[in-house]
Amino acid sequence: MSAPSQERYVIPNLRNACRILKLLGRSPDGFKVADIGRTLGIPVTTTLRIMTTLHLEGLVRKNGTLYELGPVLIQLGNASLAGTEIRTAALPVLEKLTAQTDETSHLAIPCDNRSLIVAVQDSPHPLRAASRPGFLADLHCSSTGKTFLAFLHREHLGDLYGKEKPSRRTPNTLCTLADIRRETDLTRKRGYGLDDEEFALGVRCLAMPVHASDGSVAAAIGITASTVRFTKDRIPEMAEAVRGAATELSRLLGYTAPPRPPEGK
Repeated sequence: MSAPSQERYVIPNLRNACRILKLLGRSPDGFKVADIGRTLGIPVTTTLRIMTTLHLEGLVRKNGTLYELGPVLIQLGNASLAGTEIRTAALPVLEKLTAQTDETSHLAIPCDNRSLIVAVQDSPHPLRAASRPGFLADLHCSSTGKTFLAFLHREHLGDLYGKEKPSRRTPNTLCTLADIRRETDLTRKRGYGLDDEEFALGVRCLAMPVHASDGSVAAAIGITASTVRFTKDRIPEMAEAVRGAATELSRLLGYTAPPRPPEGK
C-alpha cells in the first residue's frame, strides 16, 4: 500500500497522540499541556483530551503541571527491545568487546533522526559514562549518531541542519552545517564516528556501522569511556577493537563484506 493511499486510513488524534509521545521522549523535563499544543500545532482542548487518555492508560504521568512519559512505556520498550533480532545477536558481541577493551560497549539503531541506544554492556569500572537503553542521542554529537550521519544521512545534512543549528552540549560540540559536513566526510574516510567530549565533557566514544544482510547500515556499535582511560593515543587501538565487533555482528546478521581490491589498485 503506497503512502498516499495509507493516509485515508489515518486517525488524526491517534497520530497526534503518537506525535505527543515522541515530543515527550525528546524532553526529560516534561511539558505543560499548552506548550505541547503550541509546539505541535494541536488545539489545547484536543491536547488536554489526548493527555487525559494517555495518563489513564499509563503512557504518560503527571508531575505537577508537567507531563512526562509514563511507566507503561518502559514495559513496552523492554518487550520491544527483547524481541529485536539485532539486539539478541549483539549481546554476546558486546560482552566480548567490553572484555577486550575493559570499557562500556553499546549498540544503537537509527530512530527518528536520532540514535536509539538499545543495548549496553557495562564495564567493570565504578565510574560509567554510557547512556542507558532507551536513550535517544543527538546525531551531531554522539559517536553512533555521527556514524548514522556518515553512512545513512550524508545526502540530507542540509535538511537536518540547514535551517536550525543543533544544540550545543559542550564547548566541543560541532553546531554549524559546514563543521558537521567536514566531520561527516572524515567519519566516512576513517570508518568510525568519534565523540571527542562533544556530548559530555570527560567522555570519549567511538562507534562503527553494522551492516544488515542487504548491505544497508542497520545499527552502530561502539564504546564509551572516561577520557582518563580512553586517551587520544588509544584511539587506533579502540578503533581496531570496535571494527572487529562491527564485522562480527554484521556477519551474524548475514552480511558478507565485498573482497578488498588487490594492493596497488
